[in-house]
Amino acid sequence: MAGVHLMALAPRVHLSSSAPSRLGRTALMVSASSLQNHRPLLLQQQHLRSPDLVELEYADLKLKEKVGEVGHVRIRQHVNPLSASFSTSPEIPNWDGVFEDPKLPLMVDIGSGSGRFLMWLAKKHPQSRNYLGLEIREKLVKRAQFWVKELSLKNICFQGAGFCLPRSFNCPDPHFKKRHHKRRVLQKPLVDSILESLVPGGQVFMQSDVLEVAHEMRDQFDACSSIFKHIDIINPDIPCDSEGWILSNPMGIRTEREIHAESEGAKIYRRMYQKI
Repeated sequence: MAGVHLMALAPRVHLSSSAPSRLGRTALMVSASSLQNHRPLLLQQQHLRSPDLVELEYADLKLKEKVGEVGHVRIRQHVNPLSASFSTSPEIPNWDGVFEDPKLPLMVDIGSGSGRFLMWLAKKHPQSRNYLGLEIREKLVKRAQFWVKELSLKNICFQGAGFCLPRSFNCPDPHFKKRHHKRRVLQKPLVDSILESLVPGGQVFMQSDVLEVAHEMRDQFDACSSIFKHIDIINPDIPCDSEGWILSNPMGIRTEREIHAESEGAKIYRRMYQKI
């Protein structure tokens, strides 16, 4: 299944700022200049299945050792976000009781999936940022909450689908069928809400392995060019191609969808905007 990744980064509990940069740890992310030095690793990983590549990417979390009673769950790939069961928003929690230091910058990932991506970042940056994952599939939320407890992470929280922050999102279903396009998470009302709520300096990062969806997301933010500037204008040092797509993942770790897509030879289309 193809996927979309979109998240916002902003200062304070209005969200977070710059992201770290690091080469990915699998052969799929090795640069051409260092290909020769990593050839044995490349040959080995060419025969790995996509789930094995995910385990390798997130090996630092050691989640296989922390599976526990909710470790193995069967998950539906497609969920209708317009279902009546998702129409009620739960009460917003007291952030003082959620994060050890609620004053840290916050990164929100809408469509956080299994949560591995955010947990890796939370473990990597325990003192510099808080993380909030929003996911529509409750079984994944419960398992992620269990893993967070097992990992003793104090700067990350996962919430179910009804919880909504008008800031950012990650891994929404691309909904290929035209009649289902209305289910796509990045609609103009959400863009308008991000525009209104995100503080100056806040960033929105998006990516997809589906060019049509990537174009749609790009067009939504390009239409707000007086407020949102693409990162190659803010920071010309970030490498982009001639169409403005960011050439490499700036987050320091790939999402599971990226790993699956790249293992099948797909291209990832990335953009990042900053509110001025």
